Amino acid sequence: MTFSNSMRSDLSFDQHVATRPISAVIFDMDGLLLDTVPLYAEAMVQAGQDVGVNITHSYVLSLVGLLGSELKARLIDDHDLGFPITNYLKAMNTRLEPRLGGRVSLKPGAADLAKYLSSQKVPLAIATSMKHAEARHHLDATGLSPYFQIVAARDDVAQGKPYPDVYFKAMSMLGSAPASCVALEDSFNGVRAAHAAGAMTIMFPDVQIPTKEIEGLCVQVARDLYRVKAILSASTDT
Repeated sequence: MTFSNSMRSDLSFDQHVATRPISAVIFDMDGLLLDTVPLYAEAMVQAGQDVGVNITHSYVLSLVGLLGSELKARLIDDHDLGFPITNYLKAMNTRLEPRLGGRVSLKPGAADLAKYLSSQKVPLAIATSMKHAEARHHLDATGLSPYFQIVAARDDVAQGKPYPDVYFKAMSMLGSAPASCVALEDSFNGVRAAHAAGAMTIMFPDVQIPTKEIEGLCVQVARDLYRVKAILSASTDT
């Protein structure tokens, strides 16, 4: 499988894509495979109300792609010294558990894309800000586990997104060179991580419209996962 020289972004930024072989495709989870961003946003806004601080929906969307210590650090950096970080994170997790504990919805086209790439014998992997056990739970619950034997999660590496560690971990497990991997991301922090790892990054914007900076880090920006499938289908050698 190779990228074609003729491909262009759905969002009309003029970035030339050189023909490069594709050895593997690495997927983000939250907001890319799983429709979880609205669940996080609702829980985080409500957690703010629980502890008496104003956490707006628009602010939460700026945090997409961050979990664990990276999310904690960003919250601390963005607020004054009186911000009740411990109580806030506890309230957030309390709000999130019932929302994420069961089967969450897949993004439209997610299962079809994974099935198609597997049928083409393209190795697949996950690179996620979730913990490993959480990622496996969602793959099992959504029926995607057969397609993703390789999972690189936040607790598998030293630093989460926007650092590239989870991508380097996934690439190492795949045995693939960074330049031959396609990364699929929905968030700014995820795009930055994938690009820093050297992957050919395709962004499918979920709640964040790409800026010029983010467009410049991508080889493609696609309107949905059906378009991602079309892009990769057009790149399949016949």
